[in-house]
Amino acid sequence: MPGQGLAAAERIRRRPEFERVYDEGARVHGRFMTVFVLPNGGATARLGVAATRKIGSAADRNRAKRLAREVFRRHKVATGLDIVVVPRREMLDAPFDSLEADYHATLERCRRARPRAASRV
Repeated sequence: MPGQGLAAAERIRRRPEFERVYDEGARVHGRFMTVFVLPNGGATARLGVAATRKIGSAADRNRAKRLAREVFRRHKVATGLDIVVVPRREMLDAPFDSLEADYHATLERCRRARPRAASRV
């Protein structure tokens, strides 16, 4: 089915882009994921997923990334933001509606949190 995936403009791919979001963005821990959010000045939201080996095997990491992308794709509520999701192992066993609720709650808390760049300078 064409049109179901994320466009290239909706993805964060390069290491410097991830590091900028980590360094300057707001970080909030959720039940199933940690979310970093930083305004990007553009019209579209972009997603990056950083699944580490702590999650498990390559198949487990790929599943976590697919779940994170699907939640982002179904609920594009944020425009003009760079969002980096760091999934936790618990994400693999959670029902999808719980993942959606956790994503929304975590994103809402990120909007209220202030960016960390000003405090580091």
